[in-house]
Formats: sequence, C-alpha cells, structure tokens
Amino acid sequence: MPTSAGCDDAAEGVSRSAAVVGLPFDLSEIVDNLHRERYPGDGHAQKRGILSSRAVQRAYYAVRPWLGVPVRKHLQRAFLRNWERLRFPQWPVDTTVEELLERVLWLCMAARKIERVPFVWFWPERASGCAMVTHDVETKAGLELVPEIIEIDNAFGIKSSFQLIPNGAYTVSPQLLESIRARGCEVGIQDLSHDGNLFDDHDRFRRRAATINRLAREYGASGFRAGRLYRNTDWYGELDVAYDMSVPNVGHLEAQRGGCCTVFPYFVGEVLELPVTTSQDYSVFHILGDYSIDHWKRQIALIFEKHGLASFIVHPDYSMKGRALEAYKQLLGHLAELRSQRMVWTALPQDVNRWWRERSQMRVTRRNGVDEIAGPGRDAASVAYASMNGDRLSYVV
Repeated sequence: MPTSAGCDDAAEGVSRSAAVVGLPFDLSEIVDNLHRERYPGDGHAQKRGILSSRAVQRAYYAVRPWLGVPVRKHLQRAFLRNWERLRFPQWPVDTTVEELLERVLWLCMAARKIERVPFVWFWPERASGCAMVTHDVETKAGLELVPEIIEIDNAFGIKSSFQLIPNGAYTVSPQLLESIRARGCEVGIQDLSHDGNLFDDHDRFRRRAATINRLAREYGASGFRAGRLYRNTDWYGELDVAYDMSVPNVGHLEAQRGGCCTVFPYFVGEVLELPVTTSQDYSVFHILGDYSIDHWKRQIALIFEKHGLASFIVHPDYSMKGRALEAYKQLLGHLAELRSQRMVWTALPQDVNRWWRERSQMRVTRRNGVDEIAGPGRDAASVAYASMNGDRLSYVV
C-alpha cells in the first residue's frame, strides 16, 4: 500500500476472502485523524524554537508590526530551522488521504472483480481541478493596495477573496466591503485581532468566536481564516461560518506545523475545510528565497495529478512590488493557462463551498441502463468512472 515518507505500510495486514476486503484499521478513523492532524508529532502545540513559550510569542507579536521583513525573515528562518528533515507530512504536497482511499477502492474492486466504479466527478463542468486565490490583508498599507491587486487579478480573469482583520491595524468600513464585492470578489474574516493568541485558551476562544460570528454576519462573510494559520479544529463548533481556510496541507513552513494530508475539501462537523494546499507567498519569497514560480508549479502539478484544490495565500502587504509582484503575475498567468488548456476551475472560496456541499448530497443512480446523478446541483455535475490500471486507479469523466 502506498505510504508517505516515515509512515508504516499496513498492506501486510489486509485480508481478502469471498470478495470481502478486511482492513487492519478503521478507514474512517484514519482519514479523520489525518484531517484533524492527530498523528505522532501533531498537535496544536507544534510552535517550536523562538516562539515556543507563550511569553516570548506574545512579545514577538507585540513588536512584530515594527519589525521589517529583513529582520523578521531571519527570526523566522531560525524558528523554522531543520524543516527539511521533517518526514511527515510529505513535502511539498502530501496526498496520503487520497493514496489511502484510492488503494482501498482498488483492493475492493480487485476482490469483487469490478472493472469500473461510477462516482460524481470532483468538480463542476468536468473541470480537471480547482484553483483558488485568496489575499490576507494584514496592514493598512496592504489595505490601500486592494484596488490594485483586484485589477491585477482581473487582468488574468481571476476573482479572489480578501480576508480582513476586524480589530486590526485598519478600519473595515461598509464602504470597503461593498467596494470589494462590487468588483466580483469575496470578503472573509481573518482572525479577530491577528495577535497569534486566538487558540491559546478555550474560554477566551469562545468569547472571541462569538464576536467573530457577529462580525461575519455584519460583513456578509461566510468564510474564516485564523491568523498565521494557528488552529484547533476541535473547537470549530464554536464558529458559525460555512467554511474555514486555516489548515495547511503540509505545515513545515508554518509557525504551527502539521498538515491535513489531503488536497480536497473536507468537513469538520458542519464547517467545510478548504485546506491551504500551496506555500504562502511570504514563505516562498523570504524563507525559501525563491522569486520564480518553480516551487508553486511543482506543487500545482502534484495537486492536479489528484485533480485536487490548489489554494493560494498572497498578501498585498508583501507581494505588490519588485520581484514578488512579477512572480505573482507569472503565477496568475500559469493558472490562466491551466484554465484554458486543462479546464481548471478558478473559483472563489464561496463557490467551492457551495459546490462541495451540493456534491456531498449527490448520488449516482442507474436508470434504463444509464448512470445518472441525482441531487441538488446535478446539472453542473458529471458521472466519472474509476478503473483499475495496473496497481493504480485511473479516472475517466
């Protein structure tokens, strides 16, 4: 059975008899544990190095607004040192969940001698994959660049989502929200005050979540992202939002390490998680020191091998000048090319949320010898088939 680096292979424990496949583990539990980052070395406490203590962490975030990028990137490189040695999740994209589910399906098909299995294709209108661009606005200077970045995105035919900090360094006015939506873009809530402490204490989180929920209603925002991708999915039941975008696929370059090991959306209770499946712009430019889009292109290729979601975080605060801006434009051009040549769906988070929820209610039915889809949104859906191709699965839409 395919495994990611550092993981045990459970294939020897699989049994097959009378067309029944026996697994040495609970498949649903394993997938949920991966989604929830419940594996050795997990935890919500994986804040290492210079930010490992709460006191130092608070001190850092207190002075962070006055630290320039040249200073911050050296502190962050020290904090993230030895990240290359982490064996799991697998860098630069981890598809453990997909590999596991595909392998189990292959085993079941082989045991029952089934040639192909119909299912609802992953994306609407037969799209081969999905790409989603989001912008986290951290500073007043970044906020002032929002109109410019909307123009840049529009030039490539891409609509994006802007995550705003309610109690941050700038004022979120009704006029600002309307101006973003009037351009066909989306607004989301980014944390509350972006101080890095949202998930430090459960009682305080409950109080802050109540404020976040109220502000989300006022903003007309259906999505949430935690500041700096700090997270605890066990507490998501306190959030009254449709979707979250705080869990990385691979968190090696994040202050909180871990990763959900999937390139597809998944549910955490009633909240749909839209994972961050590519490296943030700041990490690419200032931690990896790469101002090309080669790293992003490698991640995109791995994600679309599985027909997954390529989601991006680009900050107006960091990426609207010089080499960073040129790299961002190259990224947009690459996504536009994939949309044209490979039928990649470039979508807003709210649209991905709507589609994935509809898809979760769809079923393949058979009528008069023909496979059809039943359920809301079926007009945009397509029947696909998983077939055995050697020791792997292949898909046909």
